[in-house]
Amino acid sequence: MDTPAAVRGQHVQSNGVALAVVTAIFFMWGFLTCLNDILIPHLKAAFALTWVQAMLVQFTFFGAYFLMSLPAGRLVAAVGYKRGIVAGLAIAGVGALLFWPAAQAHVYGLFLGALFVLATGITVLQVAANPYVALLGPEQTSSSRLTLAQSMNALGTTIAPLFGGLLILSAAPRTADELALLPQAEALAYRAAEAQSVQLPYFGLAVALFVLAVAIWMFRLPAIPGVEGAAATGSGRLRDALRHRHLRYGVLAIFFYVGAEVSIGSVLVNFLSMPGIGEGLTEQEATRYVSLYWGGALVGRLLGAALLTRLDPRRMLGVFALIVIALLTVTMLGSGNLAKWSVVSIGLFNSIMFPTIFALAIARLGTLTGQASSLLVMAIVGGAVIPLAMGWLADHHGLQVSFLLPMLCYLFIAFYACRGSRHSH
Repeated sequence: MDTPAAVRGQHVQSNGVALAVVTAIFFMWGFLTCLNDILIPHLKAAFALTWVQAMLVQFTFFGAYFLMSLPAGRLVAAVGYKRGIVAGLAIAGVGALLFWPAAQAHVYGLFLGALFVLATGITVLQVAANPYVALLGPEQTSSSRLTLAQSMNALGTTIAPLFGGLLILSAAPRTADELALLPQAEALAYRAAEAQSVQLPYFGLAVALFVLAVAIWMFRLPAIPGVEGAAATGSGRLRDALRHRHLRYGVLAIFFYVGAEVSIGSVLVNFLSMPGIGEGLTEQEATRYVSLYWGGALVGRLLGAALLTRLDPRRMLGVFALIVIALLTVTMLGSGNLAKWSVVSIGLFNSIMFPTIFALAIARLGTLTGQASSLLVMAIVGGAVIPLAMGWLADHHGLQVSFLLPMLCYLFIAFYACRGSRHSH
């Protein structure tokens, strides 16, 4: 007969294995999300888009979070965390497959449709996997645990630019002036070939997503006692969750954080290849610095997971937000290597923000955790709205000036760390 200590040991071991398995999902959605940073300059050249038109990639992708997070929450509540994760992977796989006909038809709208389906799958994954990891152990270490899992997300975002640089931006795209000199038929053929270069990479990603879905389906993930069963019965409403002040501000903090992070990542390739910044960098060479940007988030999350077990998460979040504000100031006002390395360094200090905000926002919510998670994932729509606004600023006032918008977003995050994350009762 097992002793209580032995039972606890098996429980901890089971949770540790489950955490290791679920982190593979964090890797995949980080990879897929960051690949948009390579897709934007590629499609911008292939379809001769303005900045606002190119940012429709992020608007569509992150708009799916807003539209689909509540249905995703109901799906996860009905089927549980494990089946929710499997469903999310399968839906994302279908979205990746749709890139093939979109490229074949050479229609920008079809690319956006495929991205919406892909993002719907990732929305389901976010709703299921984030609270699952946060609840898979003691509350006091939830920030640390979620930050550790998010480090795999950062690994995906670090590798994606290199992958995209090799397979999608393998050759420097022709400029609008160069295309204007070509005969119309030749220019159309060039743009069609550029669009079709995404087919094989996204087909491979679809296969990987389906394989991962099967693997998760066959693995026994432990249930979360007192939360999963209650969520399935539909107890608690969104209105009940929103009565909690720290969640309301947390929703806004996620909105502004994701919007700022995605905005910066979306323009990095073009910003770093500007004459006064990258000193002759091509767009393909600039993807290496995008990888460093996301690699900083990976390093920061690995270090942060350890530090957050000893330091106050609110204080770390506030300090990191203020550092990013300083780096953005240098990015806006500087040039050459100073501006280049200041913007790349932001990734390091972004590292702990999403998991820390998420863990602080769902703390002490009990059976309302599922509803809170849906609201927080819905707030990821910031990744649709803020980049579009930044694209408008870039079109009208220049790319460097447009960094003012993410700076304002980090000011709110600093407020959330200091005041907004405190429990009202």
